[in-house]
Amino acid sequence: MPTSTTKTKTESLDNLLPKGNSDKKFMILGQEIKMGESAIIEMEVAKLHTQNSLSIPIIVERSATDGPVLLLLGGVHGDEINGVAIVRDIIRKNYNKPTRGTIICIPVFNVFGYLNQRREFPDGRDLNRVFPGAPKGSLASQFAYQFTEEIAPLVDYVLDFHTGASDRFNSPHVRCDLTQTEALELAKIFGAPLIVHSINIAKSIRETLNKMGKTILLFEGGKSLQLDQSVVNCGVEGTLNVMRYLQMHEGELNLEEQPFIIKDSKWLRAPHSGIFEPLAKNGSRVQHKTIIGRISDPYGEFEKKISAPFDCYIFGLNTAPIVYKGDALFHVSVEEK
Repeated sequence: MPTSTTKTKTESLDNLLPKGNSDKKFMILGQEIKMGESAIIEMEVAKLHTQNSLSIPIIVERSATDGPVLLLLGGVHGDEINGVAIVRDIIRKNYNKPTRGTIICIPVFNVFGYLNQRREFPDGRDLNRVFPGAPKGSLASQFAYQFTEEIAPLVDYVLDFHTGASDRFNSPHVRCDLTQTEALELAKIFGAPLIVHSINIAKSIRETLNKMGKTILLFEGGKSLQLDQSVVNCGVEGTLNVMRYLQMHEGELNLEEQPFIIKDSKWLRAPHSGIFEPLAKNGSRVQHKTIIGRISDPYGEFEKKISAPFDCYIFGLNTAPIVYKGDALFHVSVEEK
């Protein structure tokens, strides 16, 4: 992450932030946490076949000064380790102790997937496609319902940390709906190199929280089942920027340059099957007709070059060594002329 420091205008901040109410009780999962207190609360996920309960810890830190409530969420998909590591680093460095307001940390949301190193819940469902959930739905749906009813109403802002799927490495970026003014402003404050326009996916956490009037950013970086420290550092520094902007931490914003905003994007697909070798750096900007990769056969009979069809940023990369014709290779920006 950049080391230089730049001040950002926050004159309108007082109009954006919830003022809070020091007289209002802060109740989470039936437990009251007073101002200046901290707590680790267990949220039950399911009853196991062994009659034991499986739960996740929710770490709450309240300042003595009232202010907004920020939720840091990792591991919605159990195999996305970078998000877990980002929230872990924030906790172990005591960044989750605010000077104002309340910070809630859930490092491992999908504990089943995390233990099994899989994306899904044991019922095979993607947890991020069953919100807001139902009290008598599937196992994943019941868990989503508990979160929607018990945790979501308490928060004002959410940072949700994700990675690319298997064999797809995402260059660090923030996703948000560019038509939502406050989310876009917060995305710029986060300070990732890229901001990607992304509408709300049906039955996702982001859609549910948006309908509840919450401001949520989705951070993407790296790929599943792989820990990348540069991605983790980007996520931690971005979170600190958001905390400082919300006046939950002291210090100036750590921003080097304005992020590039990607309003539209597409995947460049393999024109042939074979051994795939990317030749352009993920996260880089390439010019039209630049050779960005090649595909060859194992017998040395052919080698096909892949060139950029237009000027673009590459922010997603297929890392599989062998691909089939039609496989997605490069996720690139589509820019207005």
